[in-house]
Amino acid sequence: MPEFTGFPVEALDFYDDLEMDNTKTYWEAHRQTYDAAVAAPMKALVAGLADEFGDAKVFRPYRDVRFAKDKTPYKTHQGAFVPKGPSTGYYVQVGAPGVRVGVGFYEASSPRLASIRDAIVDKRRGGELEDILATMQATGWELGGDRLKTAPRGFDVDHPRIELLRHKSMTLGKSYGFEPFIHTPELLERVRADWREATPFVEWVLHHAKG
Repeated sequence: MPEFTGFPVEALDFYDDLEMDNTKTYWEAHRQTYDAAVAAPMKALVAGLADEFGDAKVFRPYRDVRFAKDKTPYKTHQGAFVPKGPSTGYYVQVGAPGVRVGVGFYEASSPRLASIRDAIVDKRRGGELEDILATMQATGWELGGDRLKTAPRGFDVDHPRIELLRHKSMTLGKSYGFEPFIHTPELLERVRADWREATPFVEWVLHHAKG
């Protein structure tokens, strides 16, 4: 596997144009650009991180449009995911807005979500999560995920951690945007450092998500 040297500017330009012309005609005309400027660097990036975090799944560029109202055939970003548990792990993507990293769980079965909520309710374990999230948000991570509009059934709406209890999924993301380093080998170490910083959050989820 070639060493990672950064995502070339052509990768961002490719997705910028794809957002304007998301058609098979455009894709086929620019397939070589996708292969060289997007797919190859992404594979090299996650290969460079595999020794510490594990092997990544590099997602297919095609959208599943079978049940979607939006029938555009191609994703407007290239993502890769390192699974550490069910729907839980580390993420990186490149698209027209630049490069972004993320961690967390993007969905949970009913038993796993119930287990996570039980841990959030607990003063010690829930406090640990609050501390982890506060530390990460202070360094630029943004908390996201699907949330209920009200308190989940069986939980007090006045609970001090009700905002966390409302989560059906929980992710933390950080955007590098168009920072010059995304076009250089430095990006690999930036992703490594951020994934390391996020590891306590991933480990908290893995430890408390049972079922």
